[in-house]
This record gives sequence, structure tokens and C-alpha cells, in this order.
Amino acid sequence: MSMSNSLETGLLGLLFNATTFANIAVNATSGPLTNLYVSLHTADPGEGGDQTTSEAAYSGYARQPLVRTSSGWTVSGGTVNPASTISFPAAVSGGETETFMGIGSLVSGAGVLYLSGAISPTIGVSAGVTPQLTTATAITFD
Repeated sequence: MSMSNSLETGLLGLLFNATTFANIAVNATSGPLTNLYVSLHTADPGEGGDQTTSEAAYSGYARQPLVRTSSGWTVSGGTVNPASTISFPAAVSGGETETFMGIGSLVSGAGVLYLSGAISPTIGVSAGVTPQLTTATAITFD
């Protein structure tokens, strides 16, 4: 089966922009998530993983919040992109390669991992490196 473009756009708009998916769902009216938290991973966290699965561990790392509005995310058709570059804290020490990104519910801890996907090109992290995901970073459904 394949999702229609309308379903893809509706679901992505609901999750990333907190917009109503007409006749299907509305954003929570009591205590809705205001941010989604972007994480980096050294391996695929998989469908059964949480936000901590294979998460980056370089010294200085922290997940980055993006608001669930059009100022945080651009949704167009079956694709969503960050509205601006996501800069993670610079590495104080450590050496690892970030190969996946994730989008989840919590700023720290084992929150719900909503989506994850491979980063291309991968990001080599060592002391002084500031990992970034640009507006060209795309999450695509089709």
C-alpha cells in the first residue's frame, strides 16, 4: 500500500506544525508538545528503539529543540525540512561518526522516537566540530 499525498501532508502537518488534519485529528488542546527534539545517532535506532538507542555520546552533545510550527519545520507534500540550520553543541572531546538522526518527544532520556533516518553525508565528530543539519535535510514519505 501507498499513502496518498493528502494523507502524507496531513500527518506531517499535524506532527511537525501542530496543524489540524481536517476531519481526522487536531493538535492536543490540553498540554500539547510545543517542541520536537532532534537527536544524532551513531547507528540506526530501528523501529523498536527510543531516543537513547545508539544516541551520540560525544562530550558536549545535547538534543536540539525545534518548535512544532512553520517557523521550526517546512512541510511540503510528503517532505518535511528544518526551517533553519540545526546546530548541535560543539564536541569538547570524543570521536565518533553520526550516521542517523532522530526526532522524538523529550529533551533527554528515553523518550518516544517518532522518526529516524540516515544522514548523508555522515558527520564525523571530534573535538571542536559543531555538527549541523541544514535546511536541505529532508524527511520524505512516498
